[in-house]
Amino acid sequence: MDIVTTLYGRQERSWQIQANCMGVDPDLFFPERGASTREAKEVCRGCVVREDCLEYALANGEKFGIWGGMSERERRRVRRARALQRRDSVGHAS
Repeated sequence: MDIVTTLYGRQERSWQIQANCMGVDPDLFFPERGASTREAKEVCRGCVVREDCLEYALANGEKFGIWGGMSERERRRVRRARALQRRDSVGHAS
């Protein structure tokens, strides 16, 4: 069983079987605080399901690890930018 299924159960994640990270030690994607994320991001770099992985992490509020080639800090910036876009588009729709 993979780490995501272990942590989150069996949801629709058929994209995972195509992921570059399948078979890679999950610890690589959950480095200790302050440790390098370079190796994990390198695995993600050419992955065909990178966007699916990132969207999964964003939709599920993943707080830890590298998902879709991004750290939690990077994902937080994406969430913030999207929230601002939604707010702006709602403000202009009125």
